[in-house]
Amino acid sequence: MRSLREATRGMRRAPLLSGLSIAAIGLSLFIIGLFALTAHNIDEALTDVESRVEVVAYLEEGTPEAIVSVARSEIGGFPEIEEVRFVSKVEALYDASRELTEFSDVFSDLEVNPLPASFELRLREGSRTPEDVERVAERLRGYEFVEEVRYGREWVDKVYALRRIAGGAALALGSAFALGSILLIGTAVRMAVLARSREISIMQTVGATDSFIRRPFLVEGLLTGVAGGILALGLTWLAWWTVNRSLLELQWLPDLWVALGIVLAAALGVLAAGRGVRKEISRIEAL
Repeated sequence: MRSLREATRGMRRAPLLSGLSIAAIGLSLFIIGLFALTAHNIDEALTDVESRVEVVAYLEEGTPEAIVSVARSEIGGFPEIEEVRFVSKVEALYDASRELTEFSDVFSDLEVNPLPASFELRLREGSRTPEDVERVAERLRGYEFVEEVRYGREWVDKVYALRRIAGGAALALGSAFALGSILLIGTAVRMAVLARSREISIMQTVGATDSFIRRPFLVEGLLTGVAGGILALGLTWLAWWTVNRSLLELQWLPDLWVALGIVLAAALGVLAAGRGVRKEISRIEAL
């Protein structure tokens, strides 16, 4: 309780420096928040594209219904498969005429249905990598009545290449922003500690231990960090709301990310305050 009282008293005595520290943490984490918002929505978009990955096995003309039924059950048991849909020749023609309306006259004049029956396979989440898709395609090619298997290999490879690139960019840029934030926060908190160097000197003179001196500053750093985190959260939400209303629909950050952001802000405040007061104590002792 004493440390908390001292911390709040110190913040009231130097409101400008406390405000600068909160602003430094808030703006630094706001940049990270914008980046996290962008990275999260890119990942959501890629996940949505990835969920559409499917394998289509075209069947030979005249494949008996009994064989189709058994094969459908077998294929549905593959560990990678979420759903198997059998598309008959009639359904294939109907789907094509509905999707390609510009050729509706051509479809209506056909005397023989040229489209084959097929199995359309949706893969489970976590089993949509290029390797998984290729493995499923190879199994399907093993059936004698399967004439051709298609899944758009180049498209699948590009989706996963984009995911790897996005993940690498997120790690690199996120680390750079985090480092810049730590330096900026450290400078702001160091200024606040320097402004109270006389107070630290007096406490040392009357015999206060280093830990006793440090505690109020650490609590102050914690409060500053939490306040900065809340400020960053508010600014990030405002940016998200503005873009969502005027430009395009974005997903808000997951609750876990929001909670981790506040915890990170508090930790940065404590670490920066601890580093600043430790340096000041060392400087005073060296005099």
